[in-house]
Amino acid sequence: MFESLSDKILGSIKKLKGHSQITESNIEEVIKDIRMSLLEADVNFKVVKSFIDRVRIKALGADVLQNVNPGQMFIKIVHDELVQTLGGGAVDVNVREKPSVVMMVGLQGAGKTTSTAKLGLYLRQKLGKKVGFVPADVYRPAAIEQLQILAKQNDFSVFNSTVQMKPTDILKEALVWAEKEMIDVLLLDTAGRLQIDDELMTELENLKKVITPTEILLVADAMLGQQAVSVAETFHQRLGLTGLILTKVDGDARGGAALSIREITGIPIKFMGVGEKVSALEVFHPDRLAGRILDMGDVLTLVEKAQEVMDHKEAERSAKRMMNNEFTLEDFLAQIQQLKKLGGMESMLKMLPGMGEISKQMKSMTPPDDEVKKIEAIIRSMTLQERDDHRILNGSRRQRIAQGSGTEVQDVNKLVKKFEEAKKMMSGMMKMGLGKAMRGGKGGVKFPF
Repeated sequence: MFESLSDKILGSIKKLKGHSQITESNIEEVIKDIRMSLLEADVNFKVVKSFIDRVRIKALGADVLQNVNPGQMFIKIVHDELVQTLGGGAVDVNVREKPSVVMMVGLQGAGKTTSTAKLGLYLRQKLGKKVGFVPADVYRPAAIEQLQILAKQNDFSVFNSTVQMKPTDILKEALVWAEKEMIDVLLLDTAGRLQIDDELMTELENLKKVITPTEILLVADAMLGQQAVSVAETFHQRLGLTGLILTKVDGDARGGAALSIREITGIPIKFMGVGEKVSALEVFHPDRLAGRILDMGDVLTLVEKAQEVMDHKEAERSAKRMMNNEFTLEDFLAQIQQLKKLGGMESMLKMLPGMGEISKQMKSMTPPDDEVKKIEAIIRSMTLQERDDHRILNGSRRQRIAQGSGTEVQDVNKLVKKFEEAKKMMSGMMKMGLGKAMRGGKGGVKFPF
């Protein structure tokens, strides 16, 4: 979402290269460019003005004037002010009571029902909570059915709501059900509208009167830009929001909502939806997001993701085989599957400091989903002997593999060539010490693979 904004800000800061110190004259053009970049990203103009003023004051402070690397110092100042604009720090979701009731509110189409399932998975996996879903959108039978399907697919308890019931009655009966089922957290999926109206707000206010929720979370679409800020303000005035879940952050939104909403409304962003899968929900860390925007990386999130999805023993084995130049097609297949779980090599590189440019280059190198499926089919059509030593793949073997995988011989040839290139690249990375860093060697970053 922030790729365009990141490129423009970093491009502006490069103009400080060659200067021995920060002065009013050499940062004026940079600040002007950053202001324009933020406005183009649909950041609220009041937020932009406040941000730029703070950056200028800090940049021209006495403690900065003597700095020998103005570019790095300026990035540090911009980073700190971005963190402040985004809220300063992560804000925990409050589910300490039993049962805790979390009201999920928002406009229709923002991703409320899916976000309910995502939050449920987070609460179970990260906080060890027993979660129950309560479908309360009686105006859209499809919404009730969708939440029931998501509950079944992910092994959650779900209250048996019907479209004939009133939302307040649903909540009252769900509270009795939760006590009987020993539910820790009730996630209440409320009705939405295409736009805010008084009828919707009155219904939500009535639900709030049944029981005081521990959380009222607005699910806001990042694609709406500044309109999302207006939506948040209206919901907050009527309901008293405790937090936001910003959805579709993985899309091509310009980022204005994330950079405006906290400073304008005072409501903390607690989570970001970063994909369609139920597992694609991240805690909102302002410092980490600021780091991504400025190509300073987000190593902590990468490590957390890796710890969740990676097989540590398999990863260590593959790393050793790379170091010894024993990497095989079987290892290659395993690495592809691991990278898919992490979101791909491009996604992973974006979280490493200074790797923004390389991640862009990877776009032309990384195979699309269909190509990855083809690669997996080809390798799975090989014998164990062929996977262990691709050099034995003669013409007849390649013909058999192509037939078995539903591909052409040239596809098999292409895979072998790609594998050999990848093997050389991995071997080179290991020799440069990246392998040591990734395995947690002295002075390196601890990655569990």
